[in-house]
Amino acid sequence: MENNIAKNSKKGILLVNLGSPKSTKVEDVKEYLDEFLMDERVIDYPWFFRALLVKGIILNTRPKKSAAAYKTVWTDEGSPLIVITKQIQQKLQKLVDIPVEIGMRYAEPSIETGIRNLVEKGVEEIVLFPLYPQYAMSTTETVVEKAKEVQAKFFPNIKINYVKPFYNRDLYINCLAESIKEKLPENFDLLQFSYHGVPERHIYKTDPTKTCKIGDCCFKEDHPSHQYCYRHQCLKTTELVRQKLGLEDSQVKSTFQSRLGKDKWIEPYTDETLENLPKNGVKNLAIVCPAFVSDCLETLEEISVEGKEEFLHAGGENFHYVPCLNDEDRWIEVVKQLCEEEL
Repeated sequence: MENNIAKNSKKGILLVNLGSPKSTKVEDVKEYLDEFLMDERVIDYPWFFRALLVKGIILNTRPKKSAAAYKTVWTDEGSPLIVITKQIQQKLQKLVDIPVEIGMRYAEPSIETGIRNLVEKGVEEIVLFPLYPQYAMSTTETVVEKAKEVQAKFFPNIKINYVKPFYNRDLYINCLAESIKEKLPENFDLLQFSYHGVPERHIYKTDPTKTCKIGDCCFKEDHPSHQYCYRHQCLKTTELVRQKLGLEDSQVKSTFQSRLGKDKWIEPYTDETLENLPKNGVKNLAIVCPAFVSDCLETLEEISVEGKEEFLHAGGENFHYVPCLNDEDRWIEVVKQLCEEEL
C-alpha cells in the first residue's frame, strides 16, 4: 500500500481514546471512575456539587457493580478498549513512517504520556486524533481541552493539530456501511443504531450559536449549530449509513444509551426501546453502536449482554450485535487518511 505520509521524524500521531481501569479490582475501577466522573465536561455541575454526587454517592456504590461488569469483558491482554486501540496503533504504524502513540483521556497511558513518548522520539508537531466520530462535550471537547492543558504545562514548544469529527465524511460512512453490511444477519426486522447518550443541557452548552432546539433543527440543512450538536451528528450518521445500505426509513432507528442520574438525556433511550420493540412487531433485531470505534464495556456488556437480555425478555426472538470497526484494515486506512489531512 502506498505510503502518502512522508517520512519526517519531527512529526507524529497520537490516537486518543476514552480509557479504562488498570484492572477489574474494585479499587482500580473506583480510581478510574473518580477521574472520569469528576471531569467537569462529563458531569458539568459546579465542583462542590459534582464532588458531593461523585465522591459522596456514586463512588460508594458503583465501583463494585462496574468491576463485576468489567470482569465479563476483560481479556487476557487487559481491557478490550485498550487492547483494540493498541491494535489500531500497530496497524497504522505499519502504514506510516512517523511515530504513532496512544493516549487515554482517563487513566494510563495518559495524554501526557502519549505526547511525552512522541517528544522523546524527536517529534515537534503532533496530529492528535480523538477517536470519536461525533462531537460531544464529554468526548471530543474534553480530549482537546486536556491536550491543550498538558501542552501548555509541559510541552509549550510542541505544535498540535486536531482531527475534527468525521461523522459525515464519505470515507468514514463508506467504511462503516461496508463493515455493517458484512456483519448483518440475513433476516432482520430493524437495524438499531445505539449511540452513547448525553444530558440535553450538554447539547445547548456546546452550541456557540445558541440556535439549537433539540428535535426541531437536527435535519435542517446547514443549520449553524450542527458543527457542535451531538444529536444531529448521530442522527446524520444513521441517515447516511441507511442510504449507503439501501434501507428504508422504517428499517432503522437511532437511540441513546448509558444515561446516568435523573436529568433529562437525549431521547429515545436504548433500554426503553429494546423493551418496547417486540410489542411493536420487531422480533429480529440487529444493533450497532457507531459512537464507538472500539468495542468496550458499553458495547460488549451493556448492549450485547444486558441489551440482549432486555430484548429477549420482552418477547424478541433474535438479537444480533454488530461489532465496532475495531482494527479492521479499511478503518485503519480511514484513520491514516484523516491524519494525512492534518499533516
